[in-house]
Formats: sequence, C-alpha cells, structure tokens
Amino acid sequence: MCEMGFMGMMVSPEYGGGGMDTLSYVLALEEISKIDSSASVIMSVNNSLVCWGIESYGSPEQKLKYLPKLATGEWIGAFCLSEPEAGSDATSQRTTAKEDGDHYILNGTKNWITNGGKSSLHVVMAQSHTELKHRGINTLIVERSSPGIEIGAKEDKLGIRASDTHSIMYSDVRVPKENRIGPDGFGFKYAMSTLDGGRIGIAAQALGIAAGAYELALKYAQDREAFGKPIMNHQIIAFKLADMATEIEAARLLVYRAARLKDMGMDYSSMAAMAKLFASETAMKHTVEAVQIHGGYGYVKEYHVERLMRDAKITQIYEGTSEIQRLVISRAILSGELYQPMATL
Repeated sequence: MCEMGFMGMMVSPEYGGGGMDTLSYVLALEEISKIDSSASVIMSVNNSLVCWGIESYGSPEQKLKYLPKLATGEWIGAFCLSEPEAGSDATSQRTTAKEDGDHYILNGTKNWITNGGKSSLHVVMAQSHTELKHRGINTLIVERSSPGIEIGAKEDKLGIRASDTHSIMYSDVRVPKENRIGPDGFGFKYAMSTLDGGRIGIAAQALGIAAGAYELALKYAQDREAFGKPIMNHQIIAFKLADMATEIEAARLLVYRAARLKDMGMDYSSMAAMAKLFASETAMKHTVEAVQIHGGYGYVKEYHVERLMRDAKITQIYEGTSEIQRLVISRAILSGELYQPMATL
C-alpha cells in the first residue's frame, strides 16, 4: 500500500501525497475492504485520522516535518483518543499534558489504539486544564521514540486480527510545545472534526465488507446446487440476495454522498454519521446472511465469509458507535441542519 501511494492518498503532493479527493480514497478503501479490512483500517487511520488532521490544522513546520514520512508510509501514525474510562464520552480525558517550560509532560493511558504497536507517531489528546473540562484538552504530536512510552500487549480480538491494537502508556513523556496542534484548548474540537472524516473512511470499510460478502454469496449461490438446481434459483435465497444488493447499494450512495460533501467543502458531519451508521449495520446484517447462504461451509475458515462476519462487527463500534451516530444525527435533526440541498450535489 505504501508503494502504491495508498497511505497518503489525500495529502498534498507538496508533502509527498497523492493529492486525491475523498471519493477516490473511499473507492480504494471499499475495494481493499472486500478482501482484507485489517489492511484497510491501517490505511484509514493513517489517512483520515492522522494525515488529514495534521494537514488541516497543523503548523507549516509540523506539516513539513511529519507529512512526507506519513504520506509515503515511512512512518505509520496512530490516533490516541480512547481511554479505559473515556470511550464514547471523549470529554472525560484523564491523560494529562501539563506545561513545563517549553514542553508538556504527558501522563496517562490510551487503549484500543489501531497501529499502536507499529506506529512511529502518535496524535494524542490530553487534558491540560482540568478546570476547563473539554475546552482544556490539547492535541499533541508525540514521536514513538520519546522516552517514557510503553506499548501494551496486542489485543486478542474477534475480527480485524491482522491489525495491531494496543494500549499505550505515557509516563512523564516530554513533548515540545511546538508539537501542539492548534491553539491551546483546541484538542477536543480537533478530535471531533477529525472523526467526522474518519467516519467516512470506516463507512467505506463497512461498505467494502458488505460488498465482498455479497459477491462471495452470489458466486456460491450460482455454483451450489440443491434439489436439482442452483440454490440462487430457490426464491428464499434469491430474496436474500435481492435484499443484500439493494441495501448495499443504498449504503454505497450514502458513503459517496458524504465523501462528495466533504470534497465540496460543505458541512458533512451528519451525512458522515448517517453513512457510517447505515453501512456498518448493513455490513453486520449481510455478512451474517452471506454465512447463512453458505450453510455449514460459511462457518469454517476455508471460506472467507466467516472472516468478513467477524470483521464487520467492529465497524459498529470504533470511530463512534452506532449509538453515537444516532446521537449526532438526531441532534442535526433537532437543530434543523441535517440536509444539504440535493441540487448542490
């Protein structure tokens, strides 16, 4: 993926990236996720949560120093927001970054960190002004080589097992103030803005998982015979395939629309939430159906659909659970800010 430029697809060519738009990125993620969503989540985190945030909000010096390494894959990035007691409630950060002259002293634990074991750069959210609550959070660029960083054991997960997920412990890690992204207290807004784009990436991943499962189920239904004919000619199987095809196409249109809004510089927060919610629910529902269509063969590792089913579940959880997406969408409805006019698309 590094050699093909997939690790920095949306990064400006000025910093060694591909300079592509979000829709191009989504198309690549979708195709990779049909086969290996562990690979696609590495790509998604590096592009959406690390490179995009640094390029959008970082200083000129930060961009020049870090983006060329990240965009080419020389370095892999990690996004460090979740904590043992701060998952969906990202405002409750207990990791601290206290000022000490020209540095911050970083202490705390982050968990569920994708790329945690292989990353060379961490984008870390930490509390600098506890009394200000979420307005006191800062975002720091932390180099893995800094003294005081300990990587926990790799998590033994249900799915996306080839993606390394770790806890990361910071103990009196000295981070130069020049590595803070944005003004003092900007960290929470940075995290939420970055996650909006990240949700498009995970929606594309979920779409790819669902589409991959559908393609395998269709081929199996064409080849497998029962009661004297291919099982796809039995109405019960044909109707399953019809539902899969319809809902996957609906998910695809939502994901592409969210990407298009982002590329047009329009507000895409609620549309990204809708895309992630629907695509992840579709992925879970129809990977289960793909296993069902395969029957007993779907339950063994020789057939890829069981892996897709295991991989699908995490898309309903990370980068904002389905419940959080519904919260985002409902708030947009209540505020009257949900829809962009279709004519603009």
